[in-house]
Amino acid sequence: MPTGLPELVRCFHRFLSLHTQPGQRLLLAFSGGLDSRVLLQLLAEARPSHNIVLEAMHVHHGLSPNADDWAVFCATECEKLDVPFHCARVDVERQSGLGIEASARRARYAALLAHPADYVLLAHHQDDQAETLLLQLLRGAGAKGLAGMAMHDAPRRLLRPLMDVPRSEIEAYAKLVGLQWIEDESNLDTRYDRNFCRHEIIPLLEQRYPAVKSTLARSAAHIAEAMILLDELAVIDADAVMVDGNIQVASLSTLSDQRARNLLRWWLASYGLPMPGIPRLQEMLHQLCHAGDKALLKVQVHECTYLRRYQGGAYLSVEPPLAALTPLQWQGEQSLRLPANGELLARYDVTAGLALSRLQGRSLTIRYRSGGERFKPDARRPTRTIKQLSQEFNIAPWLRDRMPLIYLEDELVMVPGFGVAAGWQAQPGEHGLLLDWQPLQPGVIMP
Repeated sequence: MPTGLPELVRCFHRFLSLHTQPGQRLLLAFSGGLDSRVLLQLLAEARPSHNIVLEAMHVHHGLSPNADDWAVFCATECEKLDVPFHCARVDVERQSGLGIEASARRARYAALLAHPADYVLLAHHQDDQAETLLLQLLRGAGAKGLAGMAMHDAPRRLLRPLMDVPRSEIEAYAKLVGLQWIEDESNLDTRYDRNFCRHEIIPLLEQRYPAVKSTLARSAAHIAEAMILLDELAVIDADAVMVDGNIQVASLSTLSDQRARNLLRWWLASYGLPMPGIPRLQEMLHQLCHAGDKALLKVQVHECTYLRRYQGGAYLSVEPPLAALTPLQWQGEQSLRLPANGELLARYDVTAGLALSRLQGRSLTIRYRSGGERFKPDARRPTRTIKQLSQEFNIAPWLRDRMPLIYLEDELVMVPGFGVAAGWQAQPGEHGLLLDWQPLQPGVIMP
């Protein structure tokens, strides 16, 4: 066996021992290319000794005329090894503004992470890490971008067992054991940044610096270690500055600009949001700390996600266009997704909520503010407008027009968070319905 190959296998088994537990379900992202085909082989052979449950998923982007043939190849290879196979067809947004590479990557990660598994395994290797660092340098990325791809990304349930392995060793192993794999013709297209880096820039650097790939990957590891320390510092600052996941602006103002920006980065990263550059972060920090107490700050962070300030706190809110808020019916669902507006969760109680006996099998309608709605949740107090109640209950201004209003026919009978209209409330011993509203939260966006 050629020199180095036994170490590849030993390192792989050591990785599984460190990062997985017996009985866990692992999903391999299987493109059918060299790297993922080798990882499939290693995982299939490791199943008995590590007692893992292995599945594979091929994400069919439909971008190549060979895409259908690749899916068939992947299914066949998995069948040979008795590995359950899934093919996920995705639509790549060509007009998203991200570019084909980034849009395809986003669709791929979304499909993989939607599948029930303890971890998704990716076949990235040392050469990929070197390319990533170089590309991030050329884009002017910060420390998080320069740290490259994590070998063990627990928050995103990602594992990269081959991260320390050069591609040359992977190819040598594949040839040794007689594997077949797909050659994606798009990997030769140097119009794509990564391919240009792989085929034009790195070979040129290797002429002067033969170990450039391992050196760049080592630098990424050093930066990743520094990033861990920055994250630990952010956690310390968050303990002093954050309440219920939101930043208290007065406390943020006591930090140095560097620590404040680091905390903002950490906060945004915790939601998987794209990282703004230093000028953008500095502008966010300036507006948060210097806007007047009554200023309704609104800074776009990404797509429909905004940075807001309200009553001394900084918040992240998701605000799709109000036109996307459409009425719909509630017909007894435990959980009801609201178009572009979060979720309604049903719960039942005795002597609380909307009296079920009053419904008499009729469905409720969810609507939104059009202006002038009035509501009376307390029989001892006068009827008030939704605007007045929103102020009383300290509802953030940007949520007020998005708050779901629950109607029975044309009567407003419930407002989540405000209560049930007087006259519709469950009486002692009577079963009642409560609907809780969970607004949209910033979602995780994969790299």
